[in-house]
Amino acid sequence: MSGGSKKKEVRVWMDGCFDIVHFGHANALRQGKRMGDSLSVGVHSDEEISKHKGPPVFNQKERYRMVRAIKWVDEVIEDAPYVTTVETLDNHNIDFCVHGDDITTTADGHDTYHLVKAAGRYKECHRTQGVSTSDIVGRMLLVTKTHHQRGEETVDAQQAEKIGQGHDSHSPWTGVSQFLPTTNKIIQFAEGKDPKPNDKIVYVAGAFDLFHILCIFYVGHLDFLEKAASLGDFLIVGLHTDSVVNRYKGANYPIMNLHERTLSILACKYVSEVVIGAPYCVTKDLMEHFKVDVVCHGQTPIMSGVDDEDPYKYPKECCKFQMIDSGNTLTTADIIDRIITHRLEYEKRNKRKADKENKIFESLKKQKENANEVNT
Repeated sequence: MSGGSKKKEVRVWMDGCFDIVHFGHANALRQGKRMGDSLSVGVHSDEEISKHKGPPVFNQKERYRMVRAIKWVDEVIEDAPYVTTVETLDNHNIDFCVHGDDITTTADGHDTYHLVKAAGRYKECHRTQGVSTSDIVGRMLLVTKTHHQRGEETVDAQQAEKIGQGHDSHSPWTGVSQFLPTTNKIIQFAEGKDPKPNDKIVYVAGAFDLFHILCIFYVGHLDFLEKAASLGDFLIVGLHTDSVVNRYKGANYPIMNLHERTLSILACKYVSEVVIGAPYCVTKDLMEHFKVDVVCHGQTPIMSGVDDEDPYKYPKECCKFQMIDSGNTLTTADIIDRIITHRLEYEKRNKRKADKENKIFESLKKQKENANEVNT
């Protein structure tokens, strides 16, 4: 190669419904981006998803918005076909397609990636163990706090997953197992960048429950974080502990535990740094430690601290407090209402999906066993 020639950019394609985006989806996109130079993500329309799986919880505009906010995504292709074709890759100048090591099927049970696999333009990434959309939905439908606990398998946790999966059906690929957070996983998601000397530092704090993308990305949070980030150069997000969130939200909140919420926030392109288990009150020590210039809060009510003191008393006294109106009225409760409204429909959808996957899994298992018999 001559000294003046330029290396060809490797373009990667990933696609999906991205209906309830959690940190497992974000991790898959992170892995896909590492396989090339740029990542294009195709997102299916409401019509395509309804045809092959059932009606989505989020509409297509919301889903396009959520995927665009994941920091490893370079572009979003709207209304992507449910079956990935070679023509689709060629039309967008894509080198190859990447998907997780599970099986995605059409309404008639065919592998949605069979065409690009046959053309040799398909690669796999590892699925993130310990998280599934069905498990998250199960948590929304059960008044349980077992997802806050670590290292225990409980009856309530198993029941939550059964509700999400459709009771008597369980996917061989996407069934949830215990999520084990590691420092390496946090490092993979984190930017690892310090603020520059003259950067204006913005600080926000909260539960950020049902956020993607990890945790689930949800558009109300995205709009808020985008506006907060626009007020400075370096956005720090303080995540409250599960017990603190439960104190001011009640019921079984947070739906996502602290470790899950951390990964999801780190996957957001507007966020520079995360304080894991941040104090509820924004103190002088915290602001001086992180050199915070402005503290922001949304339009939601602010509950007093344990001593009945305003948690934003100090930044207000310093004239460094600012309220933000994200312009988005969608709340965590609204999302859960959507799930509950379509509960039976969602359970049937997941049961059909799991049944198809089980059928394919058993077929692949039998093929492998037959091949082993021939080799022996």
